[in-house]
Amino acid sequence: MATRVTAPLPGVGVSPPTRATTMVPNTHLMGALLGERDELLRLIEGAFPDDRIVVQGNEISVAGSEAQRIVRLFDELVLLLEAGQALDEATIMRTVDMAREDLRPSEVLGSTVVRAPKGKAVRPRTAGQKRYCDSIAENTITFGIGPAGTGKSYLAVALAVKALQAKQVTRIVLTRPAVEAGERLGFLPGDLMAKVDPYLRPLYDALFDMLEPEGAQRLMEKGTIEVAPLAFMRGRTLNSSFIILDEAQNTSPEQMKMFLTRIGFGSKCVVTGDATQIDVAGGRSGLVGIEKILAGVDDIAFVHLSKRDVVRHKIVADIVDAYDRAEHRPGLDGT
Repeated sequence: MATRVTAPLPGVGVSPPTRATTMVPNTHLMGALLGERDELLRLIEGAFPDDRIVVQGNEISVAGSEAQRIVRLFDELVLLLEAGQALDEATIMRTVDMAREDLRPSEVLGSTVVRAPKGKAVRPRTAGQKRYCDSIAENTITFGIGPAGTGKSYLAVALAVKALQAKQVTRIVLTRPAVEAGERLGFLPGDLMAKVDPYLRPLYDALFDMLEPEGAQRLMEKGTIEVAPLAFMRGRTLNSSFIILDEAQNTSPEQMKMFLTRIGFGSKCVVTGDATQIDVAGGRSGLVGIEKILAGVDDIAFVHLSKRDVVRHKIVADIVDAYDRAEHRPGLDGT
């Protein structure tokens, strides 16, 4: 695809707008690129309101301060279409975010974290998720903080499976606090593990997606994969392990310190949580304030995900947005 950038347009100001054009190589891609009745083009125009986009045949011209970024965005969208990916509103907004961070959507959406059974590829789908995956690869401890549906736990489990398959670690340890959210463990049937099993179910679900139930069960029976409540971590040192603490907002400060000091040699740790969903008694969450406590400690990173990184049904992002707005309205207590 040929992209041409011309000289700045004449005008007033220190940063005059530039003009750039790109040619879509296959005319038949134009419908999918622009959308039915140009609704996808309108989304891009809305994301860059100060720039002017003109489409003539299979040539797209842009004039404005972000002209080069916008034509690169169109080039990337064409690459996605040529790779067989469909474009919709969510994909357009995610690729706009990536373009603004100078990421290449074709590389982000084409980078596979792990290939699950039956050929399903697990990959980051937003700029925030790409930063999250890169941070986990580069740091010993990564905190992934954000709302529901942003893939915090799912991607962490995928990267843990990848590390295990590459023999970078010898086991995976998945844990989360068994904090009651309106129910009481004592009323559930069975022994302690049976009682806490429902709290660990989301981790099982992610594992089964990556390895299939039979494969995951075999690894758990061998002890290669351990799924346990946070209370079981006390007194241990976890070497050569990929450790994931899920729902960390429901730890107490003491539990968080206990967990972080379990990490041994050759291990990697991911802590996920959503500070807006604290169920711990008294509201004393080990996740709140942890970034200030650990500021300046090498090899620890914090990645904040937002509603833009929600990859579930669109209504999930809308719900997150509605609650965010409600928190800033006077007189609303969230009940």
